[in-house]
Amino acid sequence: MFTGLVTDMGRVGAIEERNGIRRISIRSRNYRPEHIQLGASIQHSGVCLTVVDLGPDDEGAWWDIEAIPETLSRTTIGAWKVDDFVNLELSLKIGDELGGHLVYGHVDGLGTVKSVTPDGDSRRIRVALPGDLGRYLAEKGSICLDGVSLTVSAVGRDAEGDWFEVAIIPHTWQVTTLGQLKAGDEVNLEVDMLARYVARMLEWRPK
Repeated sequence: MFTGLVTDMGRVGAIEERNGIRRISIRSRNYRPEHIQLGASIQHSGVCLTVVDLGPDDEGAWWDIEAIPETLSRTTIGAWKVDDFVNLELSLKIGDELGGHLVYGHVDGLGTVKSVTPDGDSRRIRVALPGDLGRYLAEKGSICLDGVSLTVSAVGRDAEGDWFEVAIIPHTWQVTTLGQLKAGDEVNLEVDMLARYVARMLEWRPK
């Protein structure tokens, strides 16, 4: 479990195909080998993945993760290339501050960036929603976008379907991969789990 508060931007160091599984090596400057355990879960741009190997790096630590075809087809990991940057967060520990919202690292769908608009020193990002995810979003609610916990600033619908907007402060713009987004990019989305359970309960409400 995570909070959606990114603690480092890692870099893809290597990618290798092994019998249908993609093995990806991640490099981090902020993390050290002693911060990570073999088998630990780390959030990578919104996707919870297991550490299968690790060691020290010249500037920090490296570790390997593995992604199966299901993960590659349902997340942005399938498009990762060497030297791409990745939002990172270690799993939540009991007693840690919950500064964002509860994030599970289970991607619900791929959104598409419609626009990135400067708004003073901040940015407004509008994202097109896939399928029926729009019913889980509400203004002032929470959304996890590429591993970053954000507050929904607006929701709407146009001829192409449902969309939402988030407002990005300068700090988040600088220390996460959100600062690299442009129109047409795909992003990993995880809706607020509370909204998902409420929607499910309403589906089962007696008619």
